[in-house]
Amino acid sequence: MNKPLDKKTRPLLWILSSLVLGIIFIAASIPKATAQNLPGVQSQRPYTAIIQNVFDFIQRNYVDEIDPQTLFEGTMDGMFKSLGDPHSSFLPQREMEDLSDTTSGRFGGVGLYISKPQETNPDGTPPFVEVASPIEDTPGWQAGINPGDLIVEINGEPTDVLSMDAVLSRLRGVPGTDVNLLIRRGTTLEFPVVLTRAVIEVPVIKHEMIGDIGYMRIISFTPMTVARTREALAGFADHGYKSLIVDLRNNPGGLLEAAVGVCELFLDGGVVVSTKSRIASENYVYNARRRPAVAQDVPVIVLINRGSASASEIVAGALKDRGRAYLVGEKSFGKGSVQKVFPVGENAGFRLTTARYFTPSDVNIDKIGIPPDREVLFPEFSAEDAEKLNEIIAANTVPLFVKENPQASAPQINAFVEELHAKYGLDISLLRRLVRNEQNRTVIAPVYDLEYDVQLQEAVNILRSGNYTQLMKTSKTLKDLQEEADDSLPLAS
Repeated sequence: MNKPLDKKTRPLLWILSSLVLGIIFIAASIPKATAQNLPGVQSQRPYTAIIQNVFDFIQRNYVDEIDPQTLFEGTMDGMFKSLGDPHSSFLPQREMEDLSDTTSGRFGGVGLYISKPQETNPDGTPPFVEVASPIEDTPGWQAGINPGDLIVEINGEPTDVLSMDAVLSRLRGVPGTDVNLLIRRGTTLEFPVVLTRAVIEVPVIKHEMIGDIGYMRIISFTPMTVARTREALAGFADHGYKSLIVDLRNNPGGLLEAAVGVCELFLDGGVVVSTKSRIASENYVYNARRRPAVAQDVPVIVLINRGSASASEIVAGALKDRGRAYLVGEKSFGKGSVQKVFPVGENAGFRLTTARYFTPSDVNIDKIGIPPDREVLFPEFSAEDAEKLNEIIAANTVPLFVKENPQASAPQINAFVEELHAKYGLDISLLRRLVRNEQNRTVIAPVYDLEYDVQLQEAVNILRSGNYTQLMKTSKTLKDLQEEADDSLPLAS
């Protein structure tokens, strides 16, 4: 990658292929690529000849007549699976079409960014589909599916034996039709969810003032994200904002250029991110221009969690390493590699990891994630609590209450929560959050919920306490943290 993307390639790349976890795409234009004209193939002639011979032999001698396209797709799929890289894969015609659909920002489905291990997990658990994050105001979000949830079954089929292509084909469908999921949360909590497919429109940003604090939630990185972020900042300036909260939680990523552009609104020059590869042309350093939209003395807090991935980690990592923001929340997902999408043949293609990106302090966070400066976790529930939650979910208790009381008053909610508490013994704050979440799902999502969002509460408290400047003095770069972790390891004797 040696130059910014041109206008022709940008639309192809700004979002992930068909609901898959946020991957940074770099433009790659290869007119009707074939096995013979792809880079590096000339040096592999003995292998390509063997593959061709086996291909022809199977076609002539297999007991049944076999479609050559089936052999081709199987061969390509096997090659990419052998890399052991979940972000590199063969894209048959259907997936290339899905990529084109999501490029437009509108597609049919349930509104979930997902990932799936190719093999059994290291701990021996089956490779079920994992939700990276739901897209706001979509069926998946409205049903209460969370980052980290596992989709164990789709319409009764276990997902551990399905390919990603098969998973996507089952989640997608005609808008208005239903798909049945079995969701696993944690180790013991399982519950069924029925989602009605819809036309999914990928949102970009939401923003609002919290007193004199500008709050903006960047939902995805698209060609419109930088412009929308700039508009939000202008609105905050009109309201005389004194500090800023940038919420990147559950943001699965998107366009690299958008992430760099957002960073430029905060950084007065200097490195934003770099990419490194064994291919010289893929090595590139992105620098910010010296015209930030946010004054350098404005305090900035960035919220992250395990649903923050890819492009959102570029922003969080850059602002942290450059000493421009204080991070609050949970460790991010850890997606630090760069992919290109290559067309091959008439309708197919493939996605290949070609480089890794590095933060300004020269750290790659792939499979590691970015730790916050201040960790704030939502309360966890025990195995016993999980069983009780299963009962409440199975009985559809909370959705029924909200449906029957769409304008429930505070006393009504309090009485309902007290009734649930008396029956199940669950924490009252957890029960209140269940009710609030269900209420929010019946309408367009609120910009923020300061009453129940403990991570946002902490960010606001830091900005209002006057401790921000002192906290920034103790904040460490990712390189510092990595070196400290290395120093703490025992030395081999």
